[in-house]
Amino acid sequence: MTRVDGVLFDIEGVLVTEWQPVPGAADVLARLRADGVRRAFLTNTTSRTCAEIAQRLTDLGMEVSPDEIVTAVSLTVDHVRQTYPGLRCWVLNEGDIAADLDGLVLDEDDPEVVILGGAGDAFTHRTMSRVAELMLEDVPVVAMHRALAWQAADELRIDTGVYLAGLEELTGRSVVAVGKPSLRGFLVASERMGVEPDRMVVVGDDIAGEVVPGQRLGMTGILVRTGKFRQSVLDLAVDRPDHVIDSVAALPGLLDSL
Repeated sequence: MTRVDGVLFDIEGVLVTEWQPVPGAADVLARLRADGVRRAFLTNTTSRTCAEIAQRLTDLGMEVSPDEIVTAVSLTVDHVRQTYPGLRCWVLNEGDIAADLDGLVLDEDDPEVVILGGAGDAFTHRTMSRVAELMLEDVPVVAMHRALAWQAADELRIDTGVYLAGLEELTGRSVVAVGKPSLRGFLVASERMGVEPDRMVVVGDDIAGEVVPGQRLGMTGILVRTGKFRQSVLDLAVDRPDHVIDSVAALPGLLDSL
């Protein structure tokens, strides 16, 4: 694997599905570490902290450290700190992620900034209507990501990006989305690994949200046929992945051929 110095992984749908391990994933991560290939994990998961994600993967036999993980939450907190320092924030999200919100001023009742996490039960009709009203009052809205869907164990679930389209259409205002498919996280992961994008591969189950953005930065894109992969989406895609494999278990063989 002399041409590849780093591998950037999506987590959900690539290494796990509903936190059940994809067969062979642990062996792939162990082999990369043994071969001296650097790793990073870029995820739009918004319900767990970096430390919790690392521990959960480690418990599943995939030894991962928190500093290898880049989340939409951590990227968003950095963006808000820089763009709206000291302003009161309403974080609409599920899960206890307080440890990764350090430095934000939280105020649900009188917010100056709205931060949208991943879509879930908190995205009620009344709540999203309030978000729209705040947007119409010129309160900026920042989304942790613009993903359209995620794969649950039983079915596909719509995600934040579906709501953003409607909010933007209604209000005539744009929502800044920080996580995937924004390039910010890919660049942060590259810097964290100390590997230039053209010496990296990105592995994802979402061609538009993960694989193509990485390819635009010079990474080699690898699409897996697990998670939310749908053949119909691939068939209709204008931008094509560099490679398609059945699952992450086939990654070492592909890397050996590069």
